[in-house]
Amino acid sequence: MRKIILMSTVSLDGYIEGPERQIDWHVVDDELHQYLNDELRRMGGFLSGRVTHELMADYWPTADADPASSGPEVEFAEIWRSMPKFVYSRTLEHADWNTTVVRDVVPEEVAALKAEPGGDLALGGADLAASFLRHDLVDGYRILVHPVRIGRGKPLFPPADSGVVPLRLESSRTFGNGVVELRYGRA
Repeated sequence: MRKIILMSTVSLDGYIEGPERQIDWHVVDDELHQYLNDELRRMGGFLSGRVTHELMADYWPTADADPASSGPEVEFAEIWRSMPKFVYSRTLEHADWNTTVVRDVVPEEVAALKAEPGGDLALGGADLAASFLRHDLVDGYRILVHPVRIGRGKPLFPPADSGVVPLRLESSRTFGNGVVELRYGRA
């Protein structure tokens, strides 16, 4: 059975974006980008909310046509276009690029998606992640901690009533740019 893997970039103080939605503090070099390409290529699909999907759809469909794009960027453009995507939105009517629009997080529908053949499913976006967490649908975490504090913004994990959720560290990796990946699974 496939797993739902929450994949996110965070500042050291736990934010995914600044108060004005800034993500210019991300430290993504070719080493990290290539690593992410290798990981994401094995996934069976991307799960995201409308905001995250529209941010991606504004850039990645044609990123490989830009002569200034790095090798890993060109490679990810193809990964993103071809990967099945599930966008959770109550307002989005249609989405291109191999995308299915889903209205709500329904645990039974997510279970059916997990039961399909293929690789694990990469979950992105704090709001959608919060919904998946409320339904206890997240099986693993791959958190990329960037060497910066931004002080305020949108936290990856909003306050929740779920109490303590024990996790098991599966691995960690430090990249040359100071980013640390932490992988956790259910305890």
